[in-house]
Amino acid sequence: MTQRGRAGARPGGRPGARRTRPEPETRTPTPPRVDLAAARARVREVIEPVVVKAGYDLEDLTLSRAGRRHVVRVLIDTDGGISLDDVAVISREISGALDAAEEAGGEVLAGEYQLEVGSPGVDRPLTEPRHWRRNTGRLVAVNGLTGRVIAVGDTGVTLDVDSTIRELSFAELGAGKVQIEFKRMDEAEFDESDEEDDDEGEGEE
Repeated sequence: MTQRGRAGARPGGRPGARRTRPEPETRTPTPPRVDLAAARARVREVIEPVVVKAGYDLEDLTLSRAGRRHVVRVLIDTDGGISLDDVAVISREISGALDAAEEAGGEVLAGEYQLEVGSPGVDRPLTEPRHWRRNTGRLVAVNGLTGRVIAVGDTGVTLDVDSTIRELSFAELGAGKVQIEFKRMDEAEFDESDEEDDDEGEGEE
């Protein structure tokens, strides 16, 4: 009797080759699923009193995930605008309030978070009376009209639409949008000192 192959050989394989088990895959642990809506509500409950006490309006609050870290974005505003120093101060106060809430035993955000504080840009829709008031003098588009905000009262807004005065109540106003304006060169204002510097520079060699 003829014996084919050698002990331990596999058909089509190398004689004597051993079978090895594949190494288990190393997987990055999946972050636990978090109810972002509920977490956002908890964050707002903590930080809104801090923002209001400091004299600002909480215009927007968003919460998202970046890997295992939460990203908290806070937009604040007030009459006269927000400076970088204002942002730095309120950022520390918000961060302190969140840390204090966690230490008190209430789970606000599980794990690490990144806090970003800023003010709304000009692309922010005008939906509240304070938004319109803070944009007095600007050109806006609303309800198919484009006009300049010349006054904001308790009940509505007065617009200058192509030299025609239009008064619109807040009830009939939709979301307004600030229009970006560019000055013509003949309307631009230049500092006389700049012109003197240019003249002096032309005479130098």
